Amino acid sequence: MEQMYEYWLACLKGIGSERKRWLKEQAGTARDLYYIEETERGKPILVNDAERKAIEAGRKSWNLKQEYDKLKQAGVRMVIKGEPEYPKRLRSLTGMPYALYVKGELPGEEGLTAAIVGARRCTAYGETMTLEIAERLAECGIQIISGMARGIDGAAHRGALNAEGSTYAVLGCGPDVCYPREHRGLYQDLLKRGGILSELPPGTPPLPQHFPARNRIISGLSDLVLVMEAREKSGSLITADQALEQGRDVYALPGPVNSSLSRGCHELIRQGAGIITGAADLLEDLGVLQKNPCPKRKKKTKETKIMLESAENLVYSNLGLFAKNQEELSRLTGLAPSELAKVLVSLELKGYIEERSKNYYVRRVK
Repeated sequence: MEQMYEYWLACLKGIGSERKRWLKEQAGTARDLYYIEETERGKPILVNDAERKAIEAGRKSWNLKQEYDKLKQAGVRMVIKGEPEYPKRLRSLTGMPYALYVKGELPGEEGLTAAIVGARRCTAYGETMTLEIAERLAECGIQIISGMARGIDGAAHRGALNAEGSTYAVLGCGPDVCYPREHRGLYQDLLKRGGILSELPPGTPPLPQHFPARNRIISGLSDLVLVMEAREKSGSLITADQALEQGRDVYALPGPVNSSLSRGCHELIRQGAGIITGAADLLEDLGVLQKNPCPKRKKKTKETKIMLESAENLVYSNLGLFAKNQEELSRLTGLAPSELAKVLVSLELKGYIEERSKNYYVRRVK
């Protein structure tokens, strides 16, 4: 089965993506490259010594059927560069992966796509603006792409989901690995309303060096990149730089001049990035309002006040979109740690709050 050999070639170490494609074209198929000694008897292949050693080492260390079975068992499909399903937006860009590993769907080729990125430890302002803008863009049929990280990424996905829009995550680990773990619910929701993809094969752990590389895919899949909050020299600025190199439009959200989380955005604006003043202006710049008016949403009836026990109401009223830890909540509410822990569990079970990271809680966005 040719796909087994394609998977072997995609995972082969020591040879770059473009070189793999060239060698495969010279050999004929991935299978021909795997059995290079036999292939060379019929025609010469321009393989250098280092590449030959990489192929031999990869063949010795790889169980074709066993590894391919793992891929299928993980519920992951592989899309090879050159195949029709490989995203059009990535085809013309240099440095794109030989293969993408996908759970769910890939972004649609029609319509607009926006990447929304920013700080993991964002402010309430950054998170609120991200939710509002992602929701509004998704309402208008714009696909939202981010990296499923804590903070801005998670808010971008959630905003799109709130609007019943399409949203996709590019991970810095295998597509079958949920990272961070507290986003398990978000991970499952993404599979229902979009998809999860990675250039890393199933089972690959979330190592630090994987994340800067995945940013080029986030920007490459997008028509524009929105940077909501970013420190100086942050990963979000790497995404913005790559977006500019790829010919994508970049916008940045201004913030308080004394906020370290806005310095990166202000630097982008100084360099000529568009200024995010709200979803309406973004949509106007994109020509969406003129060509494809956003559907009017049904106004929600005013929600009745949440009926909670007094201690639960006290804790709930002290939570918002910006995570607070148990120590801070105990100080704000006057509740003993043991009592507070019980209240937090009760609120979480009722679906009113969620644990953003260990012992840090936020209100759940409905």
